[in-house]
Amino acid sequence: MKSSTPEQSKVESDNSATPDDGAQISVQDEARLTRRILFKTDTRILPILSILFLCSFLDRTNVGNARIIGLERDLGLSNTQYNQGLAVFYATYIASELPSNLVLKKLTPTLWLPLLTVAWGAITLSLGFVRGFPSFFAVRALLGLAEGGLLPGIVLYLSGMYSRREMAVRIGVFYTAASLSGAFGGLLARGLSAIGPRGGLEGWRWILIIEGLLTVVVGAVAYFLLPTSIAEASYLTKEEREFALLRLQGRTQSAGSDRFDPVRERDEKFQWSEVRRGVFNVQVWFTSTAYFAILSGLYSFGLFLPTIINDLKITSSANETQLWSVIPYAVATPITVLVAFLSDRLNLRGVMMLCTLPVAIAGYAAMANVSSATVRFGMTCLMAAGMYASVPCVLVWNSNNSAGHYKRATTSGLQLAVANCGGFVATFIYPSGEGPLYHKGHTIVLGLLVYAWFAILANVLWCAKINKDKKSGKWAEFEGSGDDRDPKFNMIL
Repeated sequence: MKSSTPEQSKVESDNSATPDDGAQISVQDEARLTRRILFKTDTRILPILSILFLCSFLDRTNVGNARIIGLERDLGLSNTQYNQGLAVFYATYIASELPSNLVLKKLTPTLWLPLLTVAWGAITLSLGFVRGFPSFFAVRALLGLAEGGLLPGIVLYLSGMYSRREMAVRIGVFYTAASLSGAFGGLLARGLSAIGPRGGLEGWRWILIIEGLLTVVVGAVAYFLLPTSIAEASYLTKEEREFALLRLQGRTQSAGSDRFDPVRERDEKFQWSEVRRGVFNVQVWFTSTAYFAILSGLYSFGLFLPTIINDLKITSSANETQLWSVIPYAVATPITVLVAFLSDRLNLRGVMMLCTLPVAIAGYAAMANVSSATVRFGMTCLMAAGMYASVPCVLVWNSNNSAGHYKRATTSGLQLAVANCGGFVATFIYPSGEGPLYHKGHTIVLGLLVYAWFAILANVLWCAKINKDKKSGKWAEFEGSGDDRDPKFNMIL
């Protein structure tokens, strides 16, 4: 870092950061260091997290691909039993989210996230050897237990690596792994299913075995590549690590008063009062119920898209259906990244969702009431684009508006626990007897997305009210608290 003379310090006092050692950093140096830190962090962290999340989504939805090429028939499952296997996954997934976030700090993300990945990869692999409903049900339950901690853990982890105004595009980049998993999953399933029958195993079993094995390898590699925190990132120089901490503390010209001290949060002791503050936060209930509605659509979309395309009779075989299922995800991916980029640039979360959700609403409205196969397939692209593009904004919103490690851990975990109850809805609203139109299922998701739009609007207005009250002095008693109650901490709309 550059040192300045007293005369230079006087000149630069209005546009420089002052570290504890008294050194001055010019605006130009700030910009240079910021670009370098973000580039290194983006290229070292985001690809790993994206691959972990891709594996997560792939391993929870690959039963949809396996289903259409013989899983139900070979295991002797009824439609109800298949849905029960899906439902128990979401039950254990939800139960593990908040506890996982509360222990993440103690075990460190470097250990916990890869450990979860290796665990669910091994469980997915074992799913390829199940022989009936009891084992199918049990293995799906274990899979949910292992996978549940990943997404809330990633959101909490990234909140300690980036400032609030940099989060959405990063969440958007790694969350596109979810949409890519749909595309990649269809292509991979098409290839892997061709292995069987071999070794006494049907083709659908090889999908689960190979994908599970790949996940185990990815988790093991991630353990050696993920840093515990920005302060311990080996890919940064000492100067870069020091400046990165200053940025997150809001002690630089570029960061302003963006958030509070990550060092202080790292030393924060667990208190139940912080958990209660997270649980009784109005914002988390607006966003979590809205996210519940979105995930009801997303999970049903991922699980049943191959079946829906198959029933549209626009493909000649199950293998061709796997390839057609790639298209909606491919459309959603660039749109998701673009919306996340604009969300960060404009520093808006809920307002962006008020624009993206109507796209999905229009898609479901048409899907529920139009019989043309080609039009209905086109609507799947609108459905995917509108829902996936909304997710980075809602995922990052609570984290942005929560300061204090354990409060943020609570709101992030609780939001996802509530939201993932959408998996239960997704499991039961598309019974095979409703095909090929699935009017009831599409109508239910349509109603939920309309609710989500109004819940997001309510949260935008609530956050605006808090900011107004802080400016008028109603939160003055919390000045210097170092958390989101401080009057200097503005809620992002």
